[in-house]
Amino acid sequence: MGASLRALRALVLLAGFYLLGVVLLGILAGIDYAALSGGLHGPAAGKLVIVSVVLAIPIVRGLFMLRTPKGEPPAGVAVTEAQEPALWEAVRDVARQVGTRAPDEIALIDEVNAAVSEDASLLGLRPGTRRLYLGLPLMTGLDEMQLRAVLAHEMGHYANLDTRLTPLIARGRAQLIRTIGHFHDRADGKVAKERAKQEKAAEKRIAKGKKAKEIDTTGQGVTYRAMAKIYTAYGNFYMRATLSSARRQELAADLASVRVAGRDSAASALRELNALDSAHDFYMSSYATLGVGAGLLPRPGEVFGGLRRLLDARSTELEDLRRELSTEPTSPYDSHPALAERVARIEALPDDGRTGQSARPALELLSDADGALAALEQVVLSPQALALKRLDWEDLVHESMTQYVGQGAEEIREALSAEGAGPDLAALLDAIDADPALRWRIADRFPKSEQAAAATGRAAREYARPALRRAVNQLVTVELTARGAARWQLSWSDSASLRYLADGFEDQLDLALDAAVADQADTEPLRKLVLAP
Repeated sequence: MGASLRALRALVLLAGFYLLGVVLLGILAGIDYAALSGGLHGPAAGKLVIVSVVLAIPIVRGLFMLRTPKGEPPAGVAVTEAQEPALWEAVRDVARQVGTRAPDEIALIDEVNAAVSEDASLLGLRPGTRRLYLGLPLMTGLDEMQLRAVLAHEMGHYANLDTRLTPLIARGRAQLIRTIGHFHDRADGKVAKERAKQEKAAEKRIAKGKKAKEIDTTGQGVTYRAMAKIYTAYGNFYMRATLSSARRQELAADLASVRVAGRDSAASALRELNALDSAHDFYMSSYATLGVGAGLLPRPGEVFGGLRRLLDARSTELEDLRRELSTEPTSPYDSHPALAERVARIEALPDDGRTGQSARPALELLSDADGALAALEQVVLSPQALALKRLDWEDLVHESMTQYVGQGAEEIREALSAEGAGPDLAALLDAIDADPALRWRIADRFPKSEQAAAATGRAAREYARPALRRAVNQLVTVELTARGAARWQLSWSDSASLRYLADGFEDQLDLALDAAVADQADTEPLRKLVLAP
């Protein structure tokens, strides 16, 4: 289907939304006219008219909400050609090969993504300022040819005039979503109002010593939900009608990436994106923000820059992610075909002679990658985050984990306090020596499974022993880190681990913990191992 036919279809679908609204208004007016002319009078007639007017309001609001809300652009660092000449040269070269106008602006963002937007007018028919949003995490994981493949895909939409139809399609989608939302809001409001009414009546009955009736809001808001279903049905048709073309456009854009970067680079870029997206999410949650709860952040430039270290250390996991491609779109209405299908189509193309071409890391296109990473933090992070203490990775991991383990030990400290004992390891061991049964009373205060809660005697102790051992070990860790006898160790390939400074200490500690929670408690090994000077 050519661009003209796609534009015509988009206009027809948008017009269908307005036609649906006019038809529904006509039906409501017809029902009112038929009822009133047929002899309906009094309160029933007034109620019918009120219901019709209330149902008509969301329809009219949808018809006259002509402007599509503009989404906020992602926060980023704008870079000029003078600042980043190599990047601008590469972007312009890709645009030239694709056959479209190069972006007027480039902004570096904090996502595993590249996107091109344009401030077009007249329903997208008049060109405007074109912007490229380029993710530094994306550049971190790609080489230059893979990045060119990604850029060619995004600019390929403009070369194929796909994006000219975006405002038309987006407007219809936005109108449908808002109108459906209005009906659901009114239905929910009716349900909430009726529930509050029934709950108030129930309270009065209870106050009089009577049994309260069960809350039942069945049937409330049913007319609003029925109207919402009508628009939802049209919305499903609307999405399906535009989906097949959207997916064909994505495949055409993939061919543009092949022309620019070569078959292998285009396919490997898609595989890399699949791995990089998961790796970035994991990095941000497990490394970059690890210390936030302790009031800590990595050194400037490392909040996003540390991703490089993770990618270098986890090559095996990344290779698995490169192979594990989704065979279904992310949703029934996703404009992108399944990733496995896209990669298979590219890899099935004939060899173009660019197999095994070498390319530098994409970050080397930047004059000062470290400076760009640090500058991005200033525009992306909140003022509260920027005010946090900055540490090297090793110190950040140690201090964060030390604080978190200390917080985790609050449970056993509270249990000790409830039993009249002090809050530290020494106090616990003294209390156990004075009363060995104290251990099980402490463990009884911890959360338990249903089986553990139902157990008695020896069975109850066997359920409680592992939880008690973990809690005692937390106090041991607090004591050792405070004394400088243990330190939390950073690992880019695995979870952080506690490293004991004395050789063979871990084996001795296991035996000492076992002794402290044995049926015949023996605290001496822990005292000598942990509390001795």
